[in-house]
Amino acid sequence: MPVEASLLEILACPACHAPLADKSADDPAELVCTGTGCGLAYPVRDGIPVLLVDEARKQA
Repeated sequence: MPVEASLLEILACPACHAPLADKSADDPAELVCTGTGCGLAYPVRDGIPVLLVDEARKQA
């Protein structure tokens, strides 16, 4: 289930405050930080973004 576009416009990475890219249609469903130095991917569970740094995974 994709994240609503209006919600995605106001969300930002909690770690670096960069915008997030919607990868919720992928498997696993995630919102990915677009910041150059951050690289965190936040899970989306049941259509709800979990924007906790402790829950994010570092992208390779």
